[in-house]
Amino acid sequence: MIICLKFFCGVTSLERVRIKFCGITNLQDALDADCLGVDALGFVFYKPSPRYISPLVAAQIIEKLSPFVSTVGLFVNATQQEVSEISDLTKIDMLQYHGDESPEYCESSLKPWIKALRVGGDENLNQEVLRFRNAKAILFDSYDVERRGGTGTSFDWSLLPDQVTCPIILAGGLNSKNVVGAIRCVKPSCVDVSGGIEATKGIKDRVKMKDFVAEVNKLDN
Repeated sequence: MIICLKFFCGVTSLERVRIKFCGITNLQDALDADCLGVDALGFVFYKPSPRYISPLVAAQIIEKLSPFVSTVGLFVNATQQEVSEISDLTKIDMLQYHGDESPEYCESSLKPWIKALRVGGDENLNQEVLRFRNAKAILFDSYDVERRGGTGTSFDWSLLPDQVTCPIILAGGLNSKNVVGAIRCVKPSCVDVSGGIEATKGIKDRVKMKDFVAEVNKLDN
């Protein structure tokens, strides 16, 4: 499979904003996203999540995707053995760490990796960005005391650090109605959406998916 790391290029007047759909749980949603030209699909390998997918099912879905879609595995405080075994089985392209993983843990990965940072908590984001400066990208998501991602709520975009040397992925409560404003404010390399394109938790809504992609693509015209 071709690893489409191009969607982590920095945004300039010549670069379009990339789109990642996270929380894929079934083949039909994955194929619909593929047909819409989505750049990356996220698979949640964190059992407490309502969007959890078994590695075996994820592998079967990934096998049927076109070669131009990047696949990302989301992990929360998993052991390195778990990550390695799931990566081998599913053939995912990238790893996304959404827990309390250390820079040393992340950097031991054999695949490119993304570090998620939660905005609105007690973390010093400037320090965290520096700690994880070797990430392929930094994903900023809303802070929730009980959940790791998939909160469905947005955050104050002005809280983001000024100096981020690697590409930014913006997540947290995005949908077709606010994504253009979010892009204009933050200027991310990629936008990541899950709940904002769902009919119910874990099941995507094709109309919402299509509308989201159309809104992002307006910025390229």
